[in-house]
Amino acid sequence: MRFMDLSWWRTASAKRKRIYTVIFFLIVAILATVAGTFVPLSAEEAEMIASQVNSTITENPDIASLTGAIFVNNFSICLLLFIPIVGPLLGVAILFTTGTALSAISMSQVPPIPTWFSFLALAITPIFWLEFIAYSFAMAQSIWLFRRLMQRRWRELKWTAISIGIVAAMLAIGAVVEAWLIVAFG
Repeated sequence: MRFMDLSWWRTASAKRKRIYTVIFFLIVAILATVAGTFVPLSAEEAEMIASQVNSTITENPDIASLTGAIFVNNFSICLLLFIPIVGPLLGVAILFTTGTALSAISMSQVPPIPTWFSFLALAITPIFWLEFIAYSFAMAQSIWLFRRLMQRRWRELKWTAISIGIVAAMLAIGAVVEAWLIVAFG
């Protein structure tokens, strides 16, 4: 019951509150993605979505161009998540769509792979955690930026710029690992 009385929030330091906010958005991001995997798709819809997702791989056959394409895609999405208030809403929608795409890719395999297995296989990779923590960090910063700007505390703009740099580094590492795994294992 202690969780519901919010004393844990009121007594937490600003740094701890930011960590709690990131953890909250990480849970929301994972739940949104899992929810997206439950969208029923026809075989034709699944094949169309899977081919759209796989077009990045076919258009970028070498590791360098694939790394760049993955990074640009993920970083441009992540930048949207920094938009005050709107960012988290976009994030939930984008991650829900990611779950639907994961389901489509699973269904289009021969033989089809259960979506829950694909999600668990993805969740054990460092790519998953780097990307989801980066997205959660961006959504949390969106809320903090809004709050601080409403208080006319302009220094939060500096922290937002630092946050963008941190997520860029995380997503760059994730893109390198993801491209390497795709090239190495298909």
